[in-house]
Amino acid sequence: MRVLNDSQEIAAAAGEELGVSEWVTISQERIDMFADATGDRQWIHVDPERAAEGPFGATVAHGYLTLSMIPFLGAQVYAFAGNVARVNYGMNKVRFINPVRVDSKIRNRVQILDVKDTDKGQHVTIQHTIEIKGEDKPACVAETLTILMAS
Repeated sequence: MRVLNDSQEIAAAAGEELGVSEWVTISQERIDMFADATGDRQWIHVDPERAAEGPFGATVAHGYLTLSMIPFLGAQVYAFAGNVARVNYGMNKVRFINPVRVDSKIRNRVQILDVKDTDKGQHVTIQHTIEIKGEDKPACVAETLTILMAS
């Protein structure tokens, strides 16, 4: 885990890869729980028999489930230390490149792309690449925007 201790250390990390999380299995149970939470119960996610005959040969995780794993997986890779409020400011872009089939393992490769000082605090742009074990192409690449505000 990489801990960035202050604004100077955060700014100096721009352009650096911070690390990679542990692998996490995306089970059918996790997919079903996400489907229940969101109301998205499309058969490619929740019907293993029908999905076996479908375009991916098995059920697949929702793209937004994969995206929602970023905070959990990112917390294994890095942390902002000190007395700062970390505010989710949004995203620049998200691409779902490769489906995550049930029981696949995913992990998060994290890189700080940019750090800017503003009147609200530091704006940090972080690239999250959600990799699938055994696959050449990642599941998802997303740029998150975080504002770090001193308390």
